[in-house]
Amino acid sequence: MTALVPSEAVDKAANLKNAQLWLGGQWRPARSGRTFDVVNPADGVRIATVSDGGADDALVALDSAVSASCEWASVSSRTRAEILRRVFDRLVERRDEFAAVITAEAGKPLTESLTEVAYGAEFFRWFSEEAPRIAGRYGTNPEGTGDVIVTHRPVGPCYLVTPWNFPLAMVARKIAPALAAGCTVVVKPAELTPLTTILLCDVLADAGVPDGVVNVVTTSDPAAVSAQLMSDPRLRKISFTGSTEVGRRLIAQSAENVLRTSMELGGNAPFLVFEDADIDTAVAGALVAKFRNVGQACTAANRFFVHTSLADAFARRVTDEVAAMKIGSGSEPGVTIGPLIDRRAVDHNQRLVDDARRRGARVRCGGHPIPGPGTFYPPTVLDQVSADSELMRTEIFGPVLAITTFETEDEAVAAANATEYGLVAYAYTRDLARGHRLVDRLEAGMVGVNTGVVSNAAAPFGGIKNSGLGREGGAEGIAEYLSTTYALVAR
Repeated sequence: MTALVPSEAVDKAANLKNAQLWLGGQWRPARSGRTFDVVNPADGVRIATVSDGGADDALVALDSAVSASCEWASVSSRTRAEILRRVFDRLVERRDEFAAVITAEAGKPLTESLTEVAYGAEFFRWFSEEAPRIAGRYGTNPEGTGDVIVTHRPVGPCYLVTPWNFPLAMVARKIAPALAAGCTVVVKPAELTPLTTILLCDVLADAGVPDGVVNVVTTSDPAAVSAQLMSDPRLRKISFTGSTEVGRRLIAQSAENVLRTSMELGGNAPFLVFEDADIDTAVAGALVAKFRNVGQACTAANRFFVHTSLADAFARRVTDEVAAMKIGSGSEPGVTIGPLIDRRAVDHNQRLVDDARRRGARVRCGGHPIPGPGTFYPPTVLDQVSADSELMRTEIFGPVLAITTFETEDEAVAAANATEYGLVAYAYTRDLARGHRLVDRLEAGMVGVNTGVVSNAAAPFGGIKNSGLGREGGAEGIAEYLSTTYALVAR
């Protein structure tokens, strides 16, 4: 099935062409009867029509999750683990189908979509292994008057809100630990890329996830759906991945019912290249950290700080590589740069480039949008970028690589930390002691030393400052869906 054309994948997959809501183990149309279209950003052509759920549908979804909650929480951890492992196996078996659907709705090259399927599937394998490891502790209290018993139980029904840029990986990173912990969920995928989540519902059901444990509401009005769910006292947790602006609003809403919150928000990642760095390794890392998914990733490197002794060589080498990148539809062989998700994204990138140019930046390649069809922006390299440029303060979320220089380690660290965000930072150096210092000094929840990729299902993903709360992945990921109970048994 590797030759499957993305649009054909949508046509052939069950339940995708005219997709409905997944509620209580059944496909149902939105109560309003309304729908919205999903388009391929590479050409603007509609590929599917999806039910447009509202507040009433969200309530039905929560009813289903609540009804299934007690029974799913009582299922043995071993049984939950076996179900999650079957989900992993089926995703691997159907990887080409999922990759084609991701490319159709998100526009990314098929090779990147295949990588995303492998990454997303890994969360189901990882948390299938974590489910039986949920532990507590037992011991005598210091006074010797009783026994302390600490156990962990599911937090309860959860609301999972996912973004459009990694439509499988982001939903897998939330569903897998929630189910491993014994929680039921209501999922709201992004309206731009809902098809991958809908296709995942088939896999979950086939793997044995009981009816009502996972419910999916697609909607063009996420605010109404969120308001309905978060005002209901039966909901006990929200996990959101998206912009800091929306995250702040959801955190405020969550206070009404004191919900557990996990927030993976915006980023403004620095990429530091020191004078002793291996320039070949640094250039290769820069290309991955910046241009994966056309720069549309919260982990994308935003601000490139290069030591003055390497700045010219680094900029020249990067520009040569970027200028050779092939731009086009993600389904075309050899394409490395697909479209941005929509016209607003193109306009945003152009505005940032224009602002930097007005402040003295030099455009080494790219710098102008590509005419349609589709929403393409060329990979762009800027150097001599002023520190007061807007793109040094704002998440770019596009294929624009902006280079500025530094002289000392202290100067580089201060510039890297001069942001409200703190998701990830990258640093290239052959000095082992410096590498360890940077892990401590850089204000980020994740640090990549001599690597441009930090994401791994076995590691805790998340940030500090305005980049969010909580962690996804690793042993820490399942803890986000567990509450702690302490009992003292008197002797």
